[in-house]
Amino acid sequence: MSSSAGSGRGLRPRDAATLIIVDSEGSEPKVLMGRRHDGHAFMPGKFVFPGGRVEPEDRRMAAAGALDPFVEEKLNLRVPRPSPAFARAIALAAIRETFEETGLAVGVGDWGAPEDPPPGAWARFAEAGVYPALDAIDFLARAITPPGRTRRFDARFLVVDAGAVARRVEGVVHPEAELVELVWTPLAQARDLDLPQITRLALDDLTAALETGLDRRRPRPFYRELRGKRLREEL
Repeated sequence: MSSSAGSGRGLRPRDAATLIIVDSEGSEPKVLMGRRHDGHAFMPGKFVFPGGRVEPEDRRMAAAGALDPFVEEKLNLRVPRPSPAFARAIALAAIRETFEETGLAVGVGDWGAPEDPPPGAWARFAEAGVYPALDAIDFLARAITPPGRTRRFDARFLVVDAGAVARRVEGVVHPEAELVELVWTPLAQARDLDLPQITRLALDDLTAALETGLDRRRPRPFYRELRGKRLREEL
């Protein structure tokens, strides 16, 4: 292994998706955040939104509804192989990872269980009797982990209202799980938690987007590092 690969500089970022669940019912919006296990090599003990990398099974899972055309268009900007299937897989990965880490199944619960789901996490999702639904999903921001990190992700931060949660499976969050604690925190107070910097930026972006009513035609921020300079661009 070369020294650049060992340092993480030569690592190719993996496509990943994160889901921000927003509860807008009260006087001020709240967001769901989870605290990562202290034993994790990647961001131990930090509060994050549930998420993870896109898996091949995410392209094969049935879903209810479709992504908003503006959301699909924005997800497909500045990617090597844009397609409706790519954008769909990003959204489904966010739903799957959220279910795996929190037990919350985003979708519709009155369609019955999806037939022939891919094995693993999607099969467990189907057992909850929920069809993942894409029409309520919005795209907030994109961020690529800077070079030199031990793990690198090309992450898309997605947003959905808490009303899209159809079921909750208990027992997923516990002291030995990936997320050891879940909290619904007011958006204005979320920055007081122990957060990665990119999560702080996403909270700022969410605050701004909510102020404009989450207009799906709006530009989306894109964070990356180029030749040592950190950039905030727009999609």
